[in-house]
Amino acid sequence: MEFDLIARHFTRATPGAVLGVGDDCALLAPTPGMQLAVSSDMLLEGRHFSPQDSPAGIGHKSLAVNLSDLAAMGATPRWATLSIALPQADDAWLTAFARGFFRMADQHGIELVGGDTTRGALTISITVIGEVPPGQALRRDGAQAGDDVWVSGVLGSAALALAYRQGRLFMEQIDAARVLPALYLPTPRVALGIALRGIASSAIDISDGLLGDLGHILQRSQVGATLEFAALPTLPVAQAYLHEKVAVDCVLAGGDDYELCFTAPAGKRDAVRAAAGTAGVAVTHIGRITAGSGLTVSDTKGQPLPIDHTGYDHFAT
Repeated sequence: MEFDLIARHFTRATPGAVLGVGDDCALLAPTPGMQLAVSSDMLLEGRHFSPQDSPAGIGHKSLAVNLSDLAAMGATPRWATLSIALPQADDAWLTAFARGFFRMADQHGIELVGGDTTRGALTISITVIGEVPPGQALRRDGAQAGDDVWVSGVLGSAALALAYRQGRLFMEQIDAARVLPALYLPTPRVALGIALRGIASSAIDISDGLLGDLGHILQRSQVGATLEFAALPTLPVAQAYLHEKVAVDCVLAGGDDYELCFTAPAGKRDAVRAAAGTAGVAVTHIGRITAGSGLTVSDTKGQPLPIDHTGYDHFAT
């Protein structure tokens, strides 16, 4: 049963690997002279997605959130493994899941080369492997005082969608329809990460919220930062809800954005914008890195905004 399931849904040609699915291990031959970037993420039903969510969307998101980690390192995606626990072998569900998974894989040239299946509560665990030239990986520990802080895309849409779905924020249905795709079908900024090699001084993907993830850069780089709330990019529809505290929290700390937050020297602003243009992604300058420690967010009058929390807690009940 297990091997038939793997053969039907997850076995494809892997020309970029020496040996793919079907043996005890995959055999991979990295490009000579390149370093490997490796990341793993786990998604659990009821915590990262709902039982009612589209299986194709779950397939898309499960790979996209892993690719986002490669993007944050400036790595080129190469291979992935997929381990999945299923309550039962549901061919229709798996067919749709695989369709969403492989659509995302094909967009980024990544090959599925192995994994595992078993019976259990629906859990999806993916490991991705990418390549990056030596010394060019984007890391969290390179931010310097005086650097600009940038983000790609827009912030808060996925968190607003989740707040709407959970009944924590009232939104008009037509407005909710504009933010829901960000929750179900995130876009990893792989091309931008690659374009920022040699330009960005540090980077991270925004999975747990802007404040929390930027906080990781600040901690690793031993610096502080000041941000301007008015500069944070959001969809126009979100502006109508920012009088609500929950909406402000969604933008600052909601998570699930899968945008890149990165720093770069102020003298490289033109290079940053050129890299963003090459990648076809909008970027926004939202603040600067400061000496010392701490993170402050200023309102339109230059006064610090109160910060109640700084990101998603993976062990919260």
